[in-house]
Amino acid sequence: MEPVGAKLLLLWAMCCGHTRAVGSRSYTQVIEVTNGGPAGDWAWPEMCPDGFFTIGFSIKVEPPQGIPGDDTAVNGIRLHCSRGHKVESESGRWGAWSEPLWCPHGSFLVAFSLRVEAPTTLGDNTGANNVRFRCSDGKELEGPGLAWGDFGSWSETCPKGICGLQTKIQRPRGLPDDTAVNDVRFFCCSS
Repeated sequence: MEPVGAKLLLLWAMCCGHTRAVGSRSYTQVIEVTNGGPAGDWAWPEMCPDGFFTIGFSIKVEPPQGIPGDDTAVNGIRLHCSRGHKVESESGRWGAWSEPLWCPHGSFLVAFSLRVEAPTTLGDNTGANNVRFRCSDGKELEGPGLAWGDFGSWSETCPKGICGLQTKIQRPRGLPDDTAVNDVRFFCCSS
């Protein structure tokens, strides 16, 4: 679980409308969805360099493991910033990275929706299974993730573009059920 202090600090930062910073990069807004999975901890956020926005993404996905394997689905999300920069928050150890999906020339990633499998008491849980993004020109890009679970509602839209991310990830536990990425939040920048 996320510590109460960290959650209160994030709520204060989101409500007060001030520019905040991760490292040297300042951001104006955090966009989230309501259907993220409950397992894991928030990793350290990662940001595109100053003045750069995300123009594409790729995901790290473990293919279905069959019975009695342990499925984890999405293990990482990588943002492709303009001019060749790549950033990712913490990623799991299973799966392989997909080829990048790109917004049309001149547009940026501005909103997202997450496909999450609701946790069950018994059985093999996976957490996040896929992600889709909306570009600033309206085009939607859906990752090559798995089909378990449902896509939730779209996040709010960044006025200019997404410039960073933070994943909520369950680290390997050595028990029969790991889930890897459960949730993600993205940062909006104005310049």
